[in-house]
Amino acid sequence: MSRNRLGGGLLVAGTTSDAGKSVVTAGICRWLARRGVRVAPFKGQNMSLNSFVTREGAEIGRAQAMQAQAARVEPTALMNPVLLKPGGDRSSQVVLMGRPVGEMSARGFFGSGGPSGSAASSAGGGREALLGTVLECLEELRRTHDAVICEGAGSPAEINLRRTDIVNMGVARAARLPVVVVGDIDRGGVFASFFGTTALLSPEDQALVAGYLVNKFRGDVSLLEPGLEMLRGLTGRATLGVLPYRHGLGIDEEDGLRVSLRGGARESRVSPPYGEDVLRVAVPAVPLMSNFTDVDALAAEPGVVVRFVDRAEELADADLVVLPGTRGTVRALAWLRERGLADAIVRRAAEGRPVLGICGGYQILGERIDDEVESRAGSVAGLGLLPVRIRFDREKTLARPSGRALGEAVEGYEIHHGVAEVLGGETFVSDARGRPLDGCRSGAVQGTHWHGALESDAFRRRFLTEVARAAGRRFVPAPDTRFGALREEQLDLLGDLVEEHADTDALLRLIEEGAPAGLPFVPPGAP
Repeated sequence: MSRNRLGGGLLVAGTTSDAGKSVVTAGICRWLARRGVRVAPFKGQNMSLNSFVTREGAEIGRAQAMQAQAARVEPTALMNPVLLKPGGDRSSQVVLMGRPVGEMSARGFFGSGGPSGSAASSAGGGREALLGTVLECLEELRRTHDAVICEGAGSPAEINLRRTDIVNMGVARAARLPVVVVGDIDRGGVFASFFGTTALLSPEDQALVAGYLVNKFRGDVSLLEPGLEMLRGLTGRATLGVLPYRHGLGIDEEDGLRVSLRGGARESRVSPPYGEDVLRVAVPAVPLMSNFTDVDALAAEPGVVVRFVDRAEELADADLVVLPGTRGTVRALAWLRERGLADAIVRRAAEGRPVLGICGGYQILGERIDDEVESRAGSVAGLGLLPVRIRFDREKTLARPSGRALGEAVEGYEIHHGVAEVLGGETFVSDARGRPLDGCRSGAVQGTHWHGALESDAFRRRFLTEVARAAGRRFVPAPDTRFGALREEQLDLLGDLVEEHADTDALLRLIEEGAPAGLPFVPPGAP
């Protein structure tokens, strides 16, 4: 890409949710970064419970933070100006430029209005104002980078939402971005999905759809080629790559677990143990689970088996139970009690078997939760396993702290409304002088508000050594597992997939020059 052509861009759309937009965007970012291109990711609006805190204290989607790492740039709020964090089936917290501005219903957000109440004044009110914010952020990124790779959301052919769209064709039209549509062939029906997606767009939107990318292909590409040619004949658009299925990417997702689903259970792919035994970790898949990526660092350890569970009997053979973060602490606590998981966790704590709570999971382990903010349930008894009382504050804590735990350096990030009053036990994380920073330990039970702490390699090894000792397992953490290096390897693999299996010359032309003129209209178009 020529250095005098600044501000190029591309929108990666998808035929469906989970078609692979996030990983394809990351792969393009890593491929361009390796070419020396100053590239940035962007997603105008994200709906996700997996989020991250930037250096300036802004909350954005974890997928955009991962894409920034792929691009080898520091993530900022510009990369994800609107983040929706579901709090139930019909409402979400609206995070604008990294700061929460209010709660609103799906009808309110996707309808004619913008965030209501205090959120309205903060957001400027209305989807038009939000689109203006999104476009300003995109323009700033295009001004300071050679290329911006934008990720869409869901499908661009959601005709019921097109009028208020600020993340798919609404952005592409306003910013004149060429669009590549990704389809997951592993699900089946990819040709119909490509054709139907294109045919449901207006002529003006179709003029920007420049080609397709097939994702997760297994088998002989030559068998697919006749279909790709027929698709080109029907739409006038080429398929710009067929990306093969790859196991073990482990890249941050927005919300979907890598599922072997029976309610929400997955098992991690396990390398042979470094010691004699494996270590089994059970993670209750609580409602509104957030930042479940916290346990990815455990799953990266050879011999550690991580599985998400939803039944009490599945805790029986676990050496460690991790209660994850959640957007609904009180709701998750009720769910644990309804399913008998709460009683099982209390019993294992009494037996001296390890339990770790992270963020909302930490809050659940305490004595009492006073919540007039998130659930508005008032005072609710916790599991009583830690001498901690939680009070929900309207101001959200967003931070990137560091300290020491178990004698090792540890870093993390905080995203929570709950404020902990620690009444006893030992501190979980201290500063360099031993002064308490966060969390609590009492016997085999411990908790912290810090997400990402387990990514600190030395701390994770020390923690797992303690867990193995308490569980009576002959498990030994591998001395050379470096989670950051593993993440870089995964991002490089995504870059390789794009470089080796996509038409990179065509992608570069789109980024530099935009969609080609004269792309044919595919009837019937938008209704």
